[in-house]
Amino acid sequence: MVSSKKNDIRLSFLGGCGEVGRIGIKLELSGGKSLLLDYGVSLSGEDMPVFPGHVRPKDLRSVFLSHAHLDHSGALPLLFSGEVKVPVYTTSLTARLSYLLLEDFLHISGYNLPFERREVNVFMKNIKAVNYGQETMMGKDVTVRLIDAGHIPGSAMILVKSPEANILFTGDFNLVETQLLNAARISDINLSEVDVVVMETTYANIDHPDRRDLEKELVESCREVVDKGGIVLIPAFAVGRSQEILCVLRRYDFEYPITLDGMARHTSKILLSYPEFVRNQKLLREALSRAKWITNWAERRRALKNPGVIVSPAGMLKGGAALYYLQKIYKNPQNAVFLVSYQIEGTPGRMLLETGKFKFNGSLEEVKAQVKWFDFSAHSGHKELMRFLSMLSPETTVFLIHGELDAAKKLASEAEETLELKVILPEEGRVYHL
Repeated sequence: MVSSKKNDIRLSFLGGCGEVGRIGIKLELSGGKSLLLDYGVSLSGEDMPVFPGHVRPKDLRSVFLSHAHLDHSGALPLLFSGEVKVPVYTTSLTARLSYLLLEDFLHISGYNLPFERREVNVFMKNIKAVNYGQETMMGKDVTVRLIDAGHIPGSAMILVKSPEANILFTGDFNLVETQLLNAARISDINLSEVDVVVMETTYANIDHPDRRDLEKELVESCREVVDKGGIVLIPAFAVGRSQEILCVLRRYDFEYPITLDGMARHTSKILLSYPEFVRNQKLLREALSRAKWITNWAERRRALKNPGVIVSPAGMLKGGAALYYLQKIYKNPQNAVFLVSYQIEGTPGRMLLETGKFKFNGSLEEVKAQVKWFDFSAHSGHKELMRFLSMLSPETTVFLIHGELDAAKKLASEAEETLELKVILPEEGRVYHL
């Protein structure tokens, strides 16, 4: 792996090693200039968001952003506080959604963030939207291409081709088709020509249930609660998961009232303007029109007066309108809280799942409403990750990031033993020569 050649490629990880989030990958090409692949924050716990390692904008040729989630995009405004203006390449939809999430980050954050709205606006001005499959030249002999990752609308894998090595950053990716999105288009990549893969491992040790069985289970569980006069709160990520849950309810003809609240309303409007990024635009339109969109506090209070389903961010219960609804329904065992997103360790949602308790205004309270987790993941599970790795050449070097360390270690061992791949669990700040 280590080389002394002057024209080698150097890869360093600014975060995301043995943890979910805080992704930042610096790829230094021959000639000195570097590409930065994602630059996100960690939002686990109650303390200040954790930022990735420092990178100097003047050292960067460009930035490529895989998708809009803050654990991949949340630190990017830091690069735009000075005179150097680095181009950021991403899909047009990711650009729109990133702005929305960063604005919300500034708005709801109780922290003194190291950037302000000005930096967010400068960041947006330097975005260059590219389409899936479009090749972007970086100098004379390096190309970068985005491939649909199937994670959230607009998400992409990033393929860097150079004379020295071909490198694939999977970003967050999903090999399973959902009601909202097609599966990742790995058929658009010649994996036999890929020398290095940087792969996420969020669900490295978990096999997801069959998607269609899970959808039916969710709808039936919602019916059971509402039939008995209860309210179901579904805290869901604003980008992708909220819309998918609405599509699932529509697909299985859920007949009870459905309410949509929080930032999911804004992202839903955006998705309707980008039909090319969803699998079934007709289903999405029907699902969104079927729901009652909350527009004021009076409607929010009214939504709690009758049995039904309320879909509202935040997906890990760290903020948003979901907290208002939770505080109103948690004491009644007739109600339910159905979590449908990954719950990062240290988040309120994870604590609720593990302890059955939630902290309201500093006081830890027992939640008497039914609490259940439905594994509606936008990430590939263990089975899909191994299937993807099995498609690689045995000469491929694989770096595993964006997952809890013990799970990544088990996956690395399995891939080395059964697939004879060279697998590395990178250390933050260390430079790897390709």
